[in-house]
Amino acid sequence: MNAAVRNAIRQFVKNDLTWTILKPIVKVSEFLTYQREVATAVPSVDPDKRVFEDLIGTPVVKYGPLTGLKYPSFTSYGSSIYPKIIGSYEAEIAPVVEQIIANGYSEILDIGCAEGYYANGLALKSPGSKVYAYDTDEQARTFCTEMAELNGVSDRVSVSGTCTAEMLAKFPFTGKGLIFCDCEGYEKHLFNKNNVDNLTNCDLLIETHDFIDITISGYIEDLFKHTHDIEVIRSLDDITKAKTYGFAEGKGLNIVQREKLYHEGRPHIMEWYWLKTKGRK
Repeated sequence: MNAAVRNAIRQFVKNDLTWTILKPIVKVSEFLTYQREVATAVPSVDPDKRVFEDLIGTPVVKYGPLTGLKYPSFTSYGSSIYPKIIGSYEAEIAPVVEQIIANGYSEILDIGCAEGYYANGLALKSPGSKVYAYDTDEQARTFCTEMAELNGVSDRVSVSGTCTAEMLAKFPFTGKGLIFCDCEGYEKHLFNKNNVDNLTNCDLLIETHDFIDITISGYIEDLFKHTHDIEVIRSLDDITKAKTYGFAEGKGLNIVQREKLYHEGRPHIMEWYWLKTKGRK
C-alpha cells in the first residue's frame, strides 16, 4: 500500500461520523474471521490424554466421598473430567460432602448439575434421598440421565432444565432438605426473600461467583444469616493442587502434567457457602 492511499484511509477513518458507521462493520468482520478460524481449525489432541486415561483405567471415581460412581465415558460438561474420576475434584469441600451423605436428607436439589457428578454420586451414596437435578444444558441433562441409569439410581434422580426462584418458594420438601448449587452467578437471582422461608429447614452448599458480581457472597450471607449458621470454604488454585496433591495417578508425572491432571480452571479463588439451618434439631 503506497503512502497516498494509506494517508487517505487514515483521514477517512479519523472522521468521527465515518468511524461511527464503520466500527460495527469492523467488529462484525473480526467476529466472523474468528468464527471461520474456529470452524476450519483441525482439532488438536492433547498427547497427555492417552497417558491420563491409561493411568486412570475405567472411568469410575477412584477416591473421595463419591468413590465408585461410574461414568459412561471420559466426558464432563463445564469442568474437567480427570479430577472427577480421580476424586480430587473440589477436594476442598470433601468433608462437607461426607457430612451431606451422613445427614440422610429427604430431598437433594442439585442446581447446575452438569453431567451429574454430584447428583448421581449423592444418590448412590445416600440411598434414602430423592435427588432433583437441574441444568440448562440439554446435552448435560442427557448425560446425567445416562449416568443415573448406569449407576442404578434412575428411580431416584429426576433431571430437569432451569430451576427458578419461584420453584424454590413452592418446592414440597417432605423432611430435611439439601440444596447444592453451582449456577455461575445465577445464585443471586435464585435465592431471595420470597423463597427463603421455604428453605429454613434446608441446608445449602452454594458456590458463589464473585468474579461475575462481587456482591454475590455478601448478598447470600445477608439473606441467610438469621436462619443458618455459615461456614465459608475457599478454593485452592490449580498450581497449588499440582504441587501438593499426592494421588497415586499423579506420581511419576512431571509438574506440567500434574497441573493438567488436576486442572479445574477456576478464573479466581472461589468460595463455597456451607449454610446449616439453625431450625433443625
